[in-house]
Amino acid sequence: MELVCPAGTPAALRAAVEAGAHAIYCGFADETNARNFPGLNFSREEMADAVAHAHARGAKVLVAINTFPRAGGEAMWHRAVADAETAGADAVILADPGLLAHAAEHHPKLRLHLSVQAAAANPDAINFYAEAFGVRRVVLPRVLTVAEITAINREIDVETEVFVFGGLCVMAEGRCSLSSYATGRSPNMNGVCSPASHVVYSEEPDGLRAALGGFTIHRTPPGRPAPYPTLCKGCFTSGEQTGHVFEDPVSLDATQLIPALARAGVSALKIEGRQRSRAYVAEVVRAFRAAVEAEAAGLPLPVSLLARLTEGQAATTGAYAKTWR
Repeated sequence: MELVCPAGTPAALRAAVEAGAHAIYCGFADETNARNFPGLNFSREEMADAVAHAHARGAKVLVAINTFPRAGGEAMWHRAVADAETAGADAVILADPGLLAHAAEHHPKLRLHLSVQAAAANPDAINFYAEAFGVRRVVLPRVLTVAEITAINREIDVETEVFVFGGLCVMAEGRCSLSSYATGRSPNMNGVCSPASHVVYSEEPDGLRAALGGFTIHRTPPGRPAPYPTLCKGCFTSGEQTGHVFEDPVSLDATQLIPALARAGVSALKIEGRQRSRAYVAEVVRAFRAAVEAEAAGLPLPVSLLARLTEGQAATTGAYAKTWR
């Protein structure tokens, strides 16, 4: 299976390539990609250099243009698709049907992948995108069991890519109204979920208070690791329950499910983390490259040592085993 790894900067891309990534996904430094944060992403010149660097070492580059164009502002997204092709990208990762139609018509030789932001989670939806736009691969939402992925793969002719490590999005991917409500910045329009500019930490008698857009999300006791203040993983009171109503502040780690995902017909394994450091990227990629090679050789999977890199130093297999809420 292909190992698809994140890069938020040119340095992280080089680290991913050196650590053994088969493919790296990244985006331009604007609102066309869903990780639009200051200090991240690539200029046009950096993207061309990154593609050349990766290709020289046998790796692919996939450019994420996975936000939804604003009415009247689609020229920015059209330009991003054209610039990705000019840079030599191996594929673009798109979500918006209008942008997919534009790419299919104006860039027929460019390989199209369907972003997880499209939330295509059944064979009918996936086959529609394949037939209408020529999509070659779909990134599946993180809400499916392994059995459901197996069933989907029996009814489609395109490749499937699934997340195996990193942040666990609990909403219909990229459609979160919570972050938009708290900060005024939309994840799937502006590419910013829980933007750092709206995060505030403060030391208080009962521990560290974390807030987003003025809303208190966590109070972490002294000496315990503090999760990033993402609204869907915050503490809320709902009826008589107070706690993590949507999901606990933990990360996805599906390392031990790699053999099952291979049997399910999955083509590619995706690591989340374009906001992470190059050191994080290198360590996670090395670990998963070893696991993928072990699975391909029929050997036992190496013991994962990545727990300390997960959110809150805790991990889950998410919806894959339906222990996820």
